[in-house]
Amino acid sequence: MNAFPATAALAARRLAALAVLAAAGAPALAQDEPGYTPDNTLLQQVETMARNGASAATAQQGQGLRVEVKVGKLDPRLKLAPCQHIDTYLPPGLPVWGATRIGMRCTQGAKLWNVSIPIQVSVYAQATVLKAALPAGTVLDASQLAQAEVDIAAAPGAAVPDPLLVVGRTLGRGVAAGATLRQTDLKARQFFAAGETVRVTAIGKGWSVETEGQAIGPGIEGQNVNVRTEAGRLLSARPTGQGQVEVTL
Repeated sequence: MNAFPATAALAARRLAALAVLAAAGAPALAQDEPGYTPDNTLLQQVETMARNGASAATAQQGQGLRVEVKVGKLDPRLKLAPCQHIDTYLPPGLPVWGATRIGMRCTQGAKLWNVSIPIQVSVYAQATVLKAALPAGTVLDASQLAQAEVDIAAAPGAAVPDPLLVVGRTLGRGVAAGATLRQTDLKARQFFAAGETVRVTAIGKGWSVETEGQAIGPGIEGQNVNVRTEAGRLLSARPTGQGQVEVTL
């Protein structure tokens, strides 16, 4: 099932690459008084880097995305030394959208420094919303769902792009009226029980192969399960459907 947003790891790699490009032209920065704000050229580069990173990370979702970026201010208590070159980067572990930060590192100057500036990255796209508040345990049908342009980066969890993808699914928790439906709102499905025979698809770079195996545990959506192949090899696999698992090698 395709859902917004793309994986954080892929998005972070793309944004990190953009950071390297942006840093190549970063202007010099100096501060003589507390409360300094980076000049407009540097702020524009930070905004462009964040916008391009969010767009690249959601490119596989197709057209219709709208990205908005708001760049905050440095802590006014900071007093930074003059700098001849600044690298911009995404700090490890931070998301590429929503409320996040972009790092700015002085690499050429009498006194090197490393700070981060807050940014808010909103990514607007068509996604599924609830027409009315629904409690946990509700089995969803089309009449309860609608599609609207929402900020898919406003909260954790992948937004569901198409209401038809979740018809028949069960809510794992209550959701408010008008709220964006996310994968984390849905009860995880069990695709098979422990001991069942499953189809194992192993995927490598440019190739894939299928075999059969026996599930050691139940196949719960979003949780890896151990599978013993016909050859006796024990693999950690991802359940993908009824009686199916996938392994990336």
